[in-house]
Amino acid sequence: MTTIESRTDELLIAHLLRRAGFGGTATELRDYSNLSYEDVVDKLLNAVDSTSIPQDVIRRYHIDQSDLRTRGSSSGNWLYQMVTTDAPFIEKVNLFWHRVFATGQTKLIQGKAMETHLAMLRKFGLGKFDDLLLNLSKDPAMILWLDNQDNHKASINENYGREILELFAMGVGNYTEEDVKECSRAFTGWTVENTDYMALKMRNNTMRPYGYVNWQFKFDPDDHDNGEKTFLGETGNFNGDDIIAIICKNPATAGFIARHLYHYFVADELPVPQWPHFPPINPEAIQVMSDAYFDSGYSIKAMLRALFLSDSFKSKTAWNARVKSPIELVVGTVRLAGGYDGPSSDVYNHIAASGYMGQDIYAPPSVEGWMGGADWISTGSMVMRVNFAGEIVGNLDNKGVRDLISTIKSETGNVTTPESLVRTSLANLGNLQVSDETREGLVQFASSAEDSAHPSDQDVASLLQLIVATREYQFV
Repeated sequence: MTTIESRTDELLIAHLLRRAGFGGTATELRDYSNLSYEDVVDKLLNAVDSTSIPQDVIRRYHIDQSDLRTRGSSSGNWLYQMVTTDAPFIEKVNLFWHRVFATGQTKLIQGKAMETHLAMLRKFGLGKFDDLLLNLSKDPAMILWLDNQDNHKASINENYGREILELFAMGVGNYTEEDVKECSRAFTGWTVENTDYMALKMRNNTMRPYGYVNWQFKFDPDDHDNGEKTFLGETGNFNGDDIIAIICKNPATAGFIARHLYHYFVADELPVPQWPHFPPINPEAIQVMSDAYFDSGYSIKAMLRALFLSDSFKSKTAWNARVKSPIELVVGTVRLAGGYDGPSSDVYNHIAASGYMGQDIYAPPSVEGWMGGADWISTGSMVMRVNFAGEIVGNLDNKGVRDLISTIKSETGNVTTPESLVRTSLANLGNLQVSDETREGLVQFASSAEDSAHPSDQDVASLLQLIVATREYQFV
């Protein structure tokens, strides 16, 4: 017998899977059905991927994904991982950092550096923020993205020094222009090897035609400014490690990262450039995460655990409060339809579809990343979003779709009513909660089938297509 408490946990878990993953598949919801909400939070936070298609298999079928020389190859390779992993939270966090530490193959040219960058985020993205910032500062993709190879003791380049303060860690208003200069001085000599200088200047980034070289971090002590520096009120012979330590102990850093997490996992905030002028939507949630940041020694995982267990996250006002990003829509829909059984040319069409909807992975529009929210929705992009989702769940040639429809039909029982068909379909699309008005429209549509008591596969597919066109499905 289903109790009110278990039903509440069931709905909360579905909400969690939409935010901390890409929406719960029927299998995932069944796997978590006997666990409490808190247990599911911990299981997600500590999951380890065990089902992603192995890289050697992918490369056997996609030669272009061996050297990742095109953006479609490298971003498609990441799509494979997002769709086939059994630890979707890890990839959701990687997307979060890709939005914050916006880095693009559009400038770097080659995908090897992006693959290394992503692997770094995957390894450190849920750890201590100081470790993450240190590895980010040594990451070849980031060094070249923000021109730190041109940051010399005799002539500083402020690009990285400015962005680590403005966009990555603290936010405007919490440092001075002098702090930017002193920060930049501390990162002189942090550069990249395995490159040809003239090729870099020409944006070729490698010594062709000998192949794409995997860049490595290099510290050049002869090019490092060893002079005394004053940064955020502290004075010393600081290097990049020292600067990161000073940044991470600052209360402004905790609040800034917390606001980014809230913006991504709970509800769309204002665009980041407006944050200095407007307070957070939910100061209580920011404080909960900030406390967890310091109590845990700067742990991102601890901040997210505190957020997911907070009343702010659990509140029904937070449900369906964010517009799905294009990549969330693509990945979530493909996963619901069974994902990829193996290497498939569909991966290129699917990653391209995300770009057409406004989110071209590995090609952020600026160093500020994607703003999200209402930016995802326009007349053109909405048509693309609805058409994409509808084509995926309505494709009866797809075994995953046929399996989904078979499950829905078997769970409705011997006597199918329009109400039971709608209810079961919503449950199998991630336990989706819809408004009374939406539900009435769906029931009316299901009633229009030629034999509503014995719906055909096409009848169910058409209903699924209508569901993925609803506001509730397009939001998360």
